[in-house]
Amino acid sequence: MNADEFKRVVLPYGKKLFHFARFLLKDEYLAQDAVQEVYIKLWKMRKELVKIVNMEAFAIKITRNWCLDRMKSRKPLLIGDYPAGFDQQKDVREPDSILEQNDRIRNLYAILEKLPEQQKILIRLRDIDGYEFDEIADITGLNEVTIRVNLSRARKKIREEIMKIDSYGFRKSGSIN
Repeated sequence: MNADEFKRVVLPYGKKLFHFARFLLKDEYLAQDAVQEVYIKLWKMRKELVKIVNMEAFAIKITRNWCLDRMKSRKPLLIGDYPAGFDQQKDVREPDSILEQNDRIRNLYAILEKLPEQQKILIRLRDIDGYEFDEIADITGLNEVTIRVNLSRARKKIREEIMKIDSYGFRKSGSIN
């Protein structure tokens, strides 16, 4: 694979790789580093890339592995969540409805953070990024049955926690197990 083919085949996935890395690492600058490192790794193995059937899944898998390695290697840090509504477009709704939605988003992020890492990744890939089960299997190395079971469990936990919040009006701290 030459430079032009690499630019045409691999580089278009940059935004997806960045968003996925930012989701895992919770840091924009680390996510940018991750994408650069993934591109370097893919460039170094450009001769083998012609054999890859699903380049997007392969690039996401490498990004996931890089991010997980990075997370394991660093000491725990307190990293703030994304600001509520960071990916929302500006709108002209009533302030209390905006606050309510931002609270729901903040609560959802808190619930997602408490999920086991594998479930968190699967929710991201399937429900946020919209990957098909076979693509997720390529990325994670899990079989489709395991993916479906873990997604079901994660969604059930999320649903239970949201119902608790909606019933009581607040989120209780602690585990969601």
